[in-house]
Amino acid sequence: MTKRRIEPLVWMAFSGGGVTAAIFLPVLVFLFALAFPLGWIDPPSGEHLRNLLHNPLTFLVLLGIFAIMLVHAAHRFRYTLYDGLQLKWQWQIALFCYGGALVGAGAAFFILATAMG
Repeated sequence: MTKRRIEPLVWMAFSGGGVTAAIFLPVLVFLFALAFPLGWIDPPSGEHLRNLLHNPLTFLVLLGIFAIMLVHAAHRFRYTLYDGLQLKWQWQIALFCYGGALVGAGAAFFILATAMG
């Protein structure tokens, strides 16, 4: 029987996180760093954003976007430490990177749940 490895799934999550980041981050940066502060577009009210978060589908999509981008960042940082800095502490680095992504996803869940009210 062949040994099953989780690494292909992690690479798939890395790819999905990269695509997600490439699609959503430029839009968010444009809106919240340029368009709203400079008055090009009227920002939505806080009440409108809270009402938007009350939809469970919106909550799950935002949580999924944040989690998959954190996995992407963790995987990229892990292999930067392996290949770039030639560090050989493989399981410690993996635990640190993916544990940080898990903590970040938990924080995103807490922040979104708190914003839901």
